[in-house]
Amino acid sequence: MLSKAQNKYIRSLSLQKYRKEHNVFIAEGDKIAREWLDSDARIQHIAVTEEWAGDNRALINRHPEAALHIVDDDQLKSISTLQTPHHVLLVVHANRPGDEMPANEWCIVLDDIQDPGNMGTIIRIADWFGVKHVICSPGCVEIYNPKVVQSAMGGHLRVNIRTAPLDDFLQQANMPVYAASLHGQNIYEVSKPTYGVLVIGNESKGISEAILDRAQHKITIPRLGGAESLNAAVSAGIICALLMGR
Repeated sequence: MLSKAQNKYIRSLSLQKYRKEHNVFIAEGDKIAREWLDSDARIQHIAVTEEWAGDNRALINRHPEAALHIVDDDQLKSISTLQTPHHVLLVVHANRPGDEMPANEWCIVLDDIQDPGNMGTIIRIADWFGVKHVICSPGCVEIYNPKVVQSAMGGHLRVNIRTAPLDDFLQQANMPVYAASLHGQNIYEVSKPTYGVLVIGNESKGISEAILDRAQHKITIPRLGGAESLNAAVSAGIICALLMGR
């Protein structure tokens, strides 16, 4: 069971200010929890139903540092950030992101991505294509927002995600920069590079002019129908497939 203080503490982590204060975040749901428990991540709390604990005892035992709480459905619902809780919730210590510069590899840069679902999906896309670095502008949604963690499906474990001023990063990156733009070169006509920086812009405003000016290559997915624009994460997935796919 969770004490009242523990219940209040975990519920507070739905807010960014408390996640930042305690340097932890929430990961919940069967598949995501299995990934985190099967890793070397430091877990602070494990709140699980008795049935889930019985089925996953070996994974739980990998983390003796964590406080284990057997909870019923009502208590799990009281601390969950999901509309329908999924048997297990973890409070995980946030890792300090590495500050190494990518070199001769692919890197994704996000310019003020606001939607948590988009952010998480792009992290998942980076994970799928083996992109080890995602750089977020200071104006991006927080990377440990529960919806970001949910959408990334464990991508945080394998992708180094950090926040940095994009102008400074691009100046130091010393790699070709490919910016997704409505007015760029047809991506099907772009020679497939072996490495570079892919910039994805804000959902409504696109890439800022200052960052766009740093791009050596402006690329676009040609529109064949009547849609005004593509979702940022959808665009990222298509471009990654065309530029990085083998």
